[in-house]
Amino acid sequence: MMETIDKIAKKAGIDADYVDFYGKYKAKIDLSILDKYKDKSNGKLVLVTAITPTKTGEGKTTMSIALCEGFAKNKVNCMLALREPSMGPVFGLKGGATGGGLASIEPKEDINLHFTGDMHALTSSINLISAVIDNHIFQGNELNIDPSKIVWTRALDMNDRALRSVTVMQDEKKGTPRHDSFVITVASEMMAIMCLAKDEQDFRNRVNNIIVAYTFDDKPVYLKELRISNAIMKLMREALKPNLVQTVENNPVVVHGGPFANIAHGCNSIIALKLCLKLGDVVVTEAGFGADLGAEKFMDICCPTAGLKPDGVVMVATIRALKEHGGVAFEDLKEPNIEALKKGIANLKLHLENIQKYGVPVVVAINHFADDTQEEIDVLTKWCEDNKYEVSFVDGFLKGGDGSTDLASKVSKMLEEHKSHYHKLYDYELPIAEKIKIISKEIYRAGNVEFSDTALEQIAKYEKMGYGKTAVCMAKTPLSITDDPKIFGAPIGSTIHIREVKLSAGANFIVALTGKVMTMPGLPKVPAAVKMEDE
Repeated sequence: MMETIDKIAKKAGIDADYVDFYGKYKAKIDLSILDKYKDKSNGKLVLVTAITPTKTGEGKTTMSIALCEGFAKNKVNCMLALREPSMGPVFGLKGGATGGGLASIEPKEDINLHFTGDMHALTSSINLISAVIDNHIFQGNELNIDPSKIVWTRALDMNDRALRSVTVMQDEKKGTPRHDSFVITVASEMMAIMCLAKDEQDFRNRVNNIIVAYTFDDKPVYLKELRISNAIMKLMREALKPNLVQTVENNPVVVHGGPFANIAHGCNSIIALKLCLKLGDVVVTEAGFGADLGAEKFMDICCPTAGLKPDGVVMVATIRALKEHGGVAFEDLKEPNIEALKKGIANLKLHLENIQKYGVPVVVAINHFADDTQEEIDVLTKWCEDNKYEVSFVDGFLKGGDGSTDLASKVSKMLEEHKSHYHKLYDYELPIAEKIKIISKEIYRAGNVEFSDTALEQIAKYEKMGYGKTAVCMAKTPLSITDDPKIFGAPIGSTIHIREVKLSAGANFIVALTGKVMTMPGLPKVPAAVKMEDE
């Protein structure tokens, strides 16, 4: 049964003066609390990531929640920091994003849908910018904006492939019809800025630095020139405050920000992380999709921006997903298959090796399913032991904290016995193309990186503008180490295709789009929204 949010705040060590109530079970945390704790030392930071996702689902969020519950059972003061769900996946392919079974957060439906209005505030801010740009051109175009060079796009927090390419101003007699597009809200630069900002002033500065368009003589037009940053700050005032909810076992959870990890940087807000590190002795957070995406971006974008050093990593896998990476068809995964499991372990091995490139210790967490046979469990356990990886089989879904205490104990042991020697994968000072090649070859294990002529022209332009010394945010399919979603396992030597490169000046990173990845997803044949009819 849920406890009222004032009791959860008290359990987290948050004074009532800093709690803004959104009903009985949700709250916002006032940012002034960071001043109160500014001199307090940080807790330990643990990232939960996973192998390459499959249709079976690896349960990374479920595992993050379970680990927090396990720490609580072990009497460790743990804070959990998660991303907010997007309604795109909720009504699309994935369904809810609040964990599962007894490793869930509450109130589920509120969190998955409107929650405290953060997504609405972000979407409104994004579309306000677009409306002001088009109105500025309509009203005389004082800034000399070239309508064909507007780079800011509208957004919607929904999967809608029909909005990938649209025409605006079509029937306006005085207007100039032009091509436009929508991105899903969680892929917008505004979401990235919200999650990378250290405080309100940093957020405002980053917003002002957004490049929204270019002039007819190809000079950048910054958002500050539109003079709407005050309006955006009013829209985003409440959204910048982290949200407080609870696990099913009534432990505190901070949920804030939700960028996708395949087309954005995939980590919850720095503001939430910094708050949790002051409140907890251990902080558990997760980064989206597999370790080649979310974990890489956590290590190379989020932590350097925040000035944080992760102390440990939990790598989530399932036996059935490893068998799928070993070549077993989805419908046959319940059948034992030792050879496929052994082959699929290569995917786990690759991700574990990649994490070690950052100098951070790692524990393997196996999300346990009823159809895992003892022989399969023994094979995977032996592989981990032979390769000096600590491994834990977790039953958080069925047993909550009681099924997660072993993992929590092993993570505590890792934090005590193995010092993190965290470092970035690449130097921001390197040329953009070189940074893309390092990520592709070191993390994706590519043999070659091919840049389209368009991408090369864009890279040259951004470096000339002075934006070469930034992080790189790779946009890539989450379903494969490569940029081809149909290639499973751990292929070595593939070619990564860079078709386009975009500048997010406010977020301070370059986005490299690979393969056929889309910034506005579509719905599947049978969306989760339709399946809800049977509930």
